[in-house]
Amino acid sequence: MAEKDKPWLFRTYAGHSTAEKSNALYRGNLAKGQTGLSVAFDLPTQTGYDSDHVLARGEVGKVGVPICHLGDMRMLFDQIPLEQMNTSMTINATAPWLLSLYIAVAEEQGADIARLQGTVQNDIIKEYLSRGTYICPPKPSLRMITDVAAYTAKHLPKWNPMNVCSYHLQEAGATPEQELAYALATGIAVLDDLKTKVEPQDFPAMVGRISFFVNAGIRFVTELCKMRAFTELWDEICRTRYGIEDEKYRRFRYGVQVNSLGLTEQQPENNVYRILLEMLAVTLSKNARARAVQLPAWNEALGLPRPWDQQWSLRMQQIVAYETDLLEYGDLFDGNPVIAAKVEELKSGARAELATLDEMGGAIAAIEYMKSRLVESNAERLNRIEANETVVVGVNRWQQGEPSPLTAGDGGIMVVDPAVEQDQVARLRAWREARDEPAVEAALAALRDAAQGGQNVMPPSIAAARAGATTGEWAAVMRQVHGEYRGPTGVSTSPSNRTEGLEPIREAVDAVSRRLGRRLKFLVGKPGLDGHSNGAEQIAFRARDCGMDITYEGIRLTPEQIVTRAAEDNAHVVGLSILSGSHLPLIEELMERMRAAGLSHVPVVVGGIIPDEDAERLLGMGVARVYTPKDFELNRIMMDIVALVEPREAAA
Repeated sequence: MAEKDKPWLFRTYAGHSTAEKSNALYRGNLAKGQTGLSVAFDLPTQTGYDSDHVLARGEVGKVGVPICHLGDMRMLFDQIPLEQMNTSMTINATAPWLLSLYIAVAEEQGADIARLQGTVQNDIIKEYLSRGTYICPPKPSLRMITDVAAYTAKHLPKWNPMNVCSYHLQEAGATPEQELAYALATGIAVLDDLKTKVEPQDFPAMVGRISFFVNAGIRFVTELCKMRAFTELWDEICRTRYGIEDEKYRRFRYGVQVNSLGLTEQQPENNVYRILLEMLAVTLSKNARARAVQLPAWNEALGLPRPWDQQWSLRMQQIVAYETDLLEYGDLFDGNPVIAAKVEELKSGARAELATLDEMGGAIAAIEYMKSRLVESNAERLNRIEANETVVVGVNRWQQGEPSPLTAGDGGIMVVDPAVEQDQVARLRAWREARDEPAVEAALAALRDAAQGGQNVMPPSIAAARAGATTGEWAAVMRQVHGEYRGPTGVSTSPSNRTEGLEPIREAVDAVSRRLGRRLKFLVGKPGLDGHSNGAEQIAFRARDCGMDITYEGIRLTPEQIVTRAAEDNAHVVGLSILSGSHLPLIEELMERMRAAGLSHVPVVVGGIIPDEDAERLLGMGVARVYTPKDFELNRIMMDIVALVEPREAAA
């Protein structure tokens, strides 16, 4: 019998609460047969704030692990030998800093740094387009990406310094052609800059260390063809644009997390089948097979998965790899005319989109264009679901069914204890008190000098990590040197001509606006650090097309900023979107500020991943309506908003 192929790396994206709790989870997952670590960081860590910063309130330990300093990183990898580990860190704006902490801990363990294996995502461009954890403007951010790459070229030859991440592009609504083009354009922007930082003889090997992180949706034939298109287009770019002759350096190396956007809150047990089908798209074709796979859990549309839920997803991978005969055969699709035709169609669409980006001056110059295209594509995707053109089982067809026993009892999700935040903040303050303050100040001054002088920020970042500097202090230096940045929202305030099917809502908005004496004013805000802006964008987009006067300024606003703007704009309705699970503390503060500002008559509506019991508490705080992913009919939400404004004004 022919020798079996080796399976891909089995990963679970994990991290929550504290470094200590996450360490226990990692060691448990490794014992269950996981073969690589994939670290999820909390939003303050991702956006460069310490756990005690005002913007970190309610966000600590929610969507990942808080890492403020060397002590946290030491605890995260306690008793895990980093020299033997393959670690993926999903970190972007603060990637140079988290990699510096990782290197410092590996040194403490006595590891040979040159043997470290793993990946930092380090893709800021997609943060401006879809996920919102950027800190600095695009050009200095690109410089930091290539600083990391140039440093690893010399010191960590087995490390992937960048993981071009098209995953979040699909989550933001990208078509397969857009996902291909925008990801490849990002890779090109990075390599063009990196070329100026490494010796010509070292460049081909660096091209070979650029990896990708891709999404696979439910249309699994299209997704399988997309992966084949990715491998062929990347090979073509490396060969023609960069003259890379060695085939192994042109290989499209990618990890995958399958689609979370398509996971449903309704009948969540169906998500198990969706995840399996999506995984097949990236494992069936040998020539386009992922090198690492991490799967979401069946209940991610409900909240944070528990260890058992993650184990179930890991078992799915193990069954496909070890119980089936998939790894015993060559590529099953070579020579298939249907597959070949679809791959060519996707390549040609991606090439056309790449040509447009090239004319604009590349990915960095085209950020605003790409963002608005993604918002439009997502609006079209939602329109198709609302119009029943796209069938989603349990959502717009076959909604009736038995209640899920999987969600009975504890609600089927893990809840992070609010006491975790106080515990983390107390340890952070103790760390600051115990460290050598002059050494930290000297290290941060050296970092500032390097950033201002255009030198590589990695060596002074590692020195600052060893000295005991914190995540917030590192990021504060970058903010001082390069400035803070607010990315484009992709939502223009000028109304579009897309009014099909919106006539009754537009008439209702016009009628209410006449009674109000001015256009119905709707303020859409995203409090906290959650940068997943799809929901807020789509609500603002639809409200604008329904004739409302919208204010949507993007992500990362404090409750205080939102209330101030509501007062300035004399808003009739305030809509808030939070997907990070920090809705209770943030909305409570916002409602208190609304009352203090004399705005308690203005209805507040909230959308997000919000369990039923939390929705009850929000309504108890005075929130007028709570929407979750199951409320996919945006037109119904628009009519609710009109009705919320109507009676108050009529009764006045």
